[in-house]
Amino acid sequence: MLRSQRFVLVVAILASFVAFLDGSVINVALPAISADLGGGLSTQQWVVDAYLITLGSLILLAGSLSDVFGRIVILRVGLIGFGAASLLIAVAPTAEFLIAFRGVQGIAGALLVPSSLALIMSSFRGAAQAAAIGQWTAWTSAAFLVGPVLGGLFVDLLSWRLVFAINVIPIAVTLWMIVLLGHKDERKVNTRVDFLGAALGIVGLGGPVFALIEQGNFGWDSPVVFVPFTVGILSLVAFLLWQGKAPHPMLPLELFRHRNFSWGNIATMFIYGGLALGGFIVVIYLQEVANYSATSAALAFLPSSIGIILLSSYFGRLSGQYGPRWFMTLGPLLGASGYITFLGMGETVNYFTEVLPGVLLFAVGMSMTVAPLTSAILGAISAEQAGIGSAVNNAVSRIAGLITVALVGVIVVGPLAPENFHRVVIVMASLLFAGALVSFLGIRNPAPTETPIPDASPPLA
Repeated sequence: MLRSQRFVLVVAILASFVAFLDGSVINVALPAISADLGGGLSTQQWVVDAYLITLGSLILLAGSLSDVFGRIVILRVGLIGFGAASLLIAVAPTAEFLIAFRGVQGIAGALLVPSSLALIMSSFRGAAQAAAIGQWTAWTSAAFLVGPVLGGLFVDLLSWRLVFAINVIPIAVTLWMIVLLGHKDERKVNTRVDFLGAALGIVGLGGPVFALIEQGNFGWDSPVVFVPFTVGILSLVAFLLWQGKAPHPMLPLELFRHRNFSWGNIATMFIYGGLALGGFIVVIYLQEVANYSATSAALAFLPSSIGIILLSSYFGRLSGQYGPRWFMTLGPLLGASGYITFLGMGETVNYFTEVLPGVLLFAVGMSMTVAPLTSAILGAISAEQAGIGSAVNNAVSRIAGLITVALVGVIVVGPLAPENFHRVVIVMASLLFAGALVSFLGIRNPAPTETPIPDASPPLA
């Protein structure tokens, strides 16, 4: 590996690590944020969803922006935007101020990961490229381990505000390394940005999410709720119609003509919707009802993160030999079974008897699911379509989390208590069961000679 290539790899890892770390740390800090700034459950939902609305809407657009303006330019803009938004969140005087700049963080985050991967793809070839992506995956996966624990320690020992302020250090280092890199930027000709599609996507996601979160405060018959919900649904319909005829669409609809791609993304919607809902509500419940510290709540799911990282490659190889269908069916079933064990939680929670068994079941189940799911989706399309196919799958996973977190206010009536938590657990398990059913009915194993070796990494950003 040349010196310039090592620089590229480090820049790509650091830039992506910031976005991964922020996404993995936030749930642990939510109770402390709402305790400090007020707002309760709806504030906690918005802190998560404001980021996911802009991230999910714009991640498909980021590739086009990199092609038009250059990867280094977009990466630099994303880093500066993310850093500025993080500092402003760290000094947020109100919940509304924080939520607004979480949306800005989402915009910047949408620029970071696709541009980082594009930088690697353009700087490495052949086996070196595969090795570079492997290192990128390993280091960015570490964010899922470090993030919650780091956030819990900050919340318990210092302040939740440092969870965001700490982003400035890796961002400053990355910007400095970009200057040292002196990498010549690349731009593609005859490429245009689908700004109309981006606008329709943001309104189409933001309107219904706003309605789902705020219906508990205003009621479904209030114009504050049903107007944005209606406008959002109409915008989503307009988005799909526009993508069918746009000269440079954000979402190439022809990809969904491939069976495993379309069914795999439906499975992704259910599976990652369940994962996001679980990651959101369980950590909050352990802190607010069971009186766990932020660090203890963060450590509760650490075995699952370690298990997924260690076992995903193993199940990826098995999926390469036997096909993804049964792994995508059995994995979510095991994960759902793990969630169901949480129905035994009350106001006091014993970690070793009421949490850990479910976490271990969940870890094995998701390890069986992640790599085969990626294999099924990307193996259904050509190598030339892999970039946009991966971006679509990532956007689907983020949008799934966006919707399920917004639904918490519909499921939880009144303050969070064991009976409300158990309703959410049933929904979480049902989503994973639905993902298993979709996989069983829709996924087809490719012929043995066509079975790809999957990337064991989860959806990005």
